[in-house]
Amino acid sequence: MNAKDQKRYDGLYEEHCNCLMLQGKARSTIAGYTLALRRFTTFLDRSPDTATKADFQRYFKNLLKTHSWSAVKIDRVGLQFFYSHVLEKEWEWIKIVKPPSIQTIPNVLTELETKLLLSRFTKMRYRIFFSCILHGTSHQRGTSSKSW
Repeated sequence: MNAKDQKRYDGLYEEHCNCLMLQGKARSTIAGYTLALRRFTTFLDRSPDTATKADFQRYFKNLLKTHSWSAVKIDRVGLQFFYSHVLEKEWEWIKIVKPPSIQTIPNVLTELETKLLLSRFTKMRYRIFFSCILHGTSHQRGTSSKSW
């Protein structure tokens, strides 16, 4: 990075830190968001206010190869904060990087799902053990108790 870009970046970085503190962000949040800005600036090798959508796409493509989705999300949110609070620009992150959708397991099993689960146990002692656990949790939830 040339001296002019470095001076510009230093001012933007300081303003970024000030905005984070004024917003009441936690120390760990400030550390993550400032790391995101430093990492992105190092990747660009110029001041981050000159970045284009293509720069962001290349950056996140590289980041996905070396970091977890949680690190990618922290960088995305950190850079979004920088663009909205320091540069006062709109940044549509969803068109740049979007985490995969996660399928969650339901907290409560239906009667059919419970029977299917219990039928998978080949040893009777496991079937009885889990049947007792499931029967006990159905009483705690206030649902009807049926024998399996």
